[in-house]
Amino acid sequence: MENQILIDYLPIAVLFGIALFFALLIPALSLSLGPKPKPIDEAPIHKYMPYESGIVAIGEAQRRLPVKFYRIAVLFILFDVDIILLVPWAISFRQLGMFGLAVMGLFMFLFLLGDLWVWKKGLLEWE
Repeated sequence: MENQILIDYLPIAVLFGIALFFALLIPALSLSLGPKPKPIDEAPIHKYMPYESGIVAIGEAQRRLPVKFYRIAVLFILFDVDIILLVPWAISFRQLGMFGLAVMGLFMFLFLLGDLWVWKKGLLEWE
């Protein structure tokens, strides 16, 4: 009985071993076979020449993004959550009955109220 349980988990162990092998192999190959950045003297601000494009960067590599980008990202996630909740409700609508309809009506009312607030604040305007 105990051997049967171990045999049942053997495919999972093999899959885990293959995943671990590739998780260690790919970064090792990338470090050993990949291009190495070369130091340059022309731009003392930059330590290494970028090998992706071959063009020396001007200024900081990390720029601050305006808050508007983060707001749009959060709104996108909220729309996704709305759809994630709406699809299973639509599939099981007949089993939920009137209570399910009332709860989803309240959810959609609150969601539309939030959408109206976002629209009124001008967060959907892109400049």
